[in-house]
Amino acid sequence: MTNQSPVDRSAPVTLDFWFDPLCPWAWITSRWVHELTRVRNVVPQWHVMSLAVLNENNDDISDSYREWLTQAWGPVRVCIAAARANGDDVLGPLYTAIGERLHVLGEPNERATLEAALADVGLDAALAAAAESADDDDELRASHADAMALVGTDVGTPVIRFDATAFFGPVVTPIPRGEDAGKLWDAVRAIGQVDGFFELKRTRDRKPQTS
Repeated sequence: MTNQSPVDRSAPVTLDFWFDPLCPWAWITSRWVHELTRVRNVVPQWHVMSLAVLNENNDDISDSYREWLTQAWGPVRVCIAAARANGDDVLGPLYTAIGERLHVLGEPNERATLEAALADVGLDAALAAAAESADDDDELRASHADAMALVGTDVGTPVIRFDATAFFGPVVTPIPRGEDAGKLWDAVRAIGQVDGFFELKRTRDRKPQTS
């Protein structure tokens, strides 16, 4: 273990967050991050990763999941196109708009939903056409690769980076609120100070509670 000085919990911390908008577990973690900004000095920066890219050469997934992944290209492509046209600052609000429609309201993953989400945050609804185009896939793959370079490919979404360390997760349900959100952050950040720490895990015994 390397010697590391205690973290300054009063200083602002940048929390990089890679997400796939279609994943309900990543959505819950992202809402934890939003809650966290109210109780800790955390500044999130949002980035796109892709479950479709992650699993495109994976032969060990079920047919049903592979079919689900064919629908996962659309939202990430729209996020990349929106960021290219308007800057990366739109990713947080757009992710919130898409996630609320998909995971809270239960709207279908289709072009009309993506158009409505874009309109929700004042973006051109025509950007939803990117869902069916591979024009920005090189940029999508590059953003995804940035996350994989931090944690490897034996993970899912989300990936977070802070204090010069990175993890997949945390995977949690329901959304931690208030000081519970802060306590989880304190624990995750403390674990990040331990050189060589890799994994804590148990079987998920409940479905994601997305609201």
